[in-house]
Amino acid sequence: MARKNENTGFMCKHCGFEVSPLTNGSYRNHCPKCLHSLHVDRTPGDRANGCGGLMLPVGLKLIGGKGYQIVHRCRVCGAIRVNKAADFTIQPDGVEALSRLPVWQGR
Repeated sequence: MARKNENTGFMCKHCGFEVSPLTNGSYRNHCPKCLHSLHVDRTPGDRANGCGGLMLPVGLKLIGGKGYQIVHRCRVCGAIRVNKAADFTIQPDGVEALSRLPVWQGR
């Protein structure tokens, strides 16, 4: 799938917020309002995972050189995935939502 096609808007399956595509050269995989995501990728952007479960934001961690990362856990299969927090773009991730996440202690 072409990178341009990956960077599309979507309606959040958790809160119904209308999410715009990112403007910083990356693509969004979670809602900037509630931080929920969907378990649809095996590798970022491939949309090859058949699970499709709702990914709950369960923690926040800081990775040197990459910035803040949101830790998601799938409600269906339990998989853990880490996704970069969106900032300096249209619809940056909400500071209030990010501040409610506990500091992630796991791997």
